[in-house]
Amino acid sequence: MALAARLWRLLPFRRGAAPGSRLPAGTSGSRGHCGPCRFRGFEVMGNPGTFKRGLLLSALSYLGFETYQVISQAAVVHATAKVEEILEQADYLYESGETEKLYQLLTQYKESEDAELLWRLARASRDVAQLSRTSEEEKKLLVYEALEYAKRALEKNESSFASHKWYAICLSDVGDYEGIKAKIANAYIIKEHFEKAIELNPKDATSIHLMGIWCYTFAEMPWYQRRIAKMLFATPPSSTYEKALGYFHRAEQVDPNFYSKNLLLLGKTYLKLHNKKLAAFWLMKAKDYPAHTEEDKQTEAAQLLTSFSEKN
Repeated sequence: MALAARLWRLLPFRRGAAPGSRLPAGTSGSRGHCGPCRFRGFEVMGNPGTFKRGLLLSALSYLGFETYQVISQAAVVHATAKVEEILEQADYLYESGETEKLYQLLTQYKESEDAELLWRLARASRDVAQLSRTSEEEKKLLVYEALEYAKRALEKNESSFASHKWYAICLSDVGDYEGIKAKIANAYIIKEHFEKAIELNPKDATSIHLMGIWCYTFAEMPWYQRRIAKMLFATPPSSTYEKALGYFHRAEQVDPNFYSKNLLLLGKTYLKLHNKKLAAFWLMKAKDYPAHTEEDKQTEAAQLLTSFSEKN
């Protein structure tokens, strides 16, 4: 109310003062200098009491707006703090391998407009889909759900490397349900988003690893799929094992031993390039990797190593 009090003191008419008392006496009917000034003043202000009340109401409205702004800013700060708290909980559950608890936590906020929350929800949905106890019907629903969350995350923040990464991953998963034509068509989009994720964050080993998978996938594409791709597209996607190997090694340099599957694919790529010594080295590392999730349990690495020993 301090502002209202100051404005009140500045009003031209105070309590006990007669309207027009500031004007020189005896000029009301004069055609001299002061007469017209007095007339124009009343023309502008109208009734002095009304003007005073109007100005006071304006001051109160201003104070109301200021109060609204303060409350709104406080609400934004509170909401931001709450989102940060949720993200901390989500990251803790993710690192602890609590896949289903993480999904249950984040689905409470599925209507959120926060990109950081949405891409984590996309990841959680996908992780639940990959659990061995998830039915095929449920898995399909979760895969499409994950893509929707990732898409929304990207719409909210195109500068988020994680949103690009998880949109590409989820789009790739959907391809398993939409046929070879859609899968090949989406491959260009997937590659574009992986490359954008790496550009935005060159230190994210997962994005680099995923580009390696993209290259590996198209390097080992079966002949019949290549034929279909050539029929459907003038320049179908293609790559080499050497390019895939480069990405897998680059990911390992950025973050050594970050992911059991990167170790496995280094071993498998060396096998494709007929380097059994280095293949065995990386497959052994994959087999001995401490398992935090179901995906970390690299039974494939153990099987490939067993086949080595049998052949030798």
